[in-house]
Amino acid sequence: MAQQIIGFIGAGNMATALAGGMIAKGIRPARIWMSDVSADRLDELNRQHRVHVSTRNSDVAERADVLVLAVKPQVMAEVCAALRDSLGDRQPLIISIAAGITVANLRDWLGDLPVVRTMPNTPALVQAGATGLFAGPGVSDAQRELAAQIIGSVGLSFWFEQESELDVVTAVSGSGPAYFFLMMESMIDAGIQMGLDERTARQLVLQTAWGAAQLAITSENSPARLREQVTSPGGTTAAALGVFEQADFRALVNKALEAARQRAGELAK
Repeated sequence: MAQQIIGFIGAGNMATALAGGMIAKGIRPARIWMSDVSADRLDELNRQHRVHVSTRNSDVAERADVLVLAVKPQVMAEVCAALRDSLGDRQPLIISIAAGITVANLRDWLGDLPVVRTMPNTPALVQAGATGLFAGPGVSDAQRELAAQIIGSVGLSFWFEQESELDVVTAVSGSGPAYFFLMMESMIDAGIQMGLDERTARQLVLQTAWGAAQLAITSENSPARLREQVTSPGGTTAAALGVFEQADFRALVNKALEAARQRAGELAK
C-alpha cells in the first residue's frame, strides 16, 4: 500500500476516515489524492491531513493506482461515465464503498476494470469498523491484499465469495449500528422515565454498552455464555430478559435483519 497512489472520488466522512486510517498506519499523505465538489471540504482535509486535493475528479483518476469511489449511489453512474474518459487505457484497482452498486454496474460504467465492492459501517469513522469485501473478475491476489489493507485501516475486514452475501453483511453489520443505537436510545428513555436525569441515564447506558462490547470481544466465552453468567435465577436480569423472551425478541431481530437483507437486494437490482 505504501508504494501506491490512492485516490478518492468523494471526500465525505467515510473517505476521510479511510484517509486518516491509512495515514495512521504510516502511509505518506503525499500518496493520497482526494476530490470533491466542495472546495471548503477539501481545504479542511488539506489542513487536517496534508493530502492532495482537487475539485476535478479527473485530477485524481489520472494519477491513482487505486481509485476509491465514495460518492452517493444515486450519482455513481454519472460520476463513472466522466471518469471513464479520464482513465483512458489505465487499469487502476477500483474500490467501491457505495451501497447497492454492484460490480456489474461499475464495470458497465467504467469498463472491464478490477473492482472490489465493499460494505462498510459507520464505526469505521472511529477506526472500529466491520467491512465486507467482494472481488469482481480480474482482481489479482495482490490487489485483494491491497484492498484489505486499505479497508483494514479503519477496522476489521472480511472477504466473501458470493456478491449476494454482501446483502447479509448489510443487514448484520452495515445497518447494525443503528440497531444498537435504538437499544441505547430506548434504555436511556426508560431510565429517565424511572427517575434518572438525562445526563446520568445517557452515561450509564453508553458505558454499559461499551463495556458489554469490550467484554464480548475480549472474552473466550460466547455472548450466550456471558448472558448466562450475568443472569441469576429469579434475579433482576432474569426478570428483564423474561420480558424480552415473552415478546419473542429473537424472532423480532431475525425478522428485522431479514427485512434489511431483502431491501439490500432490491436496491442492488
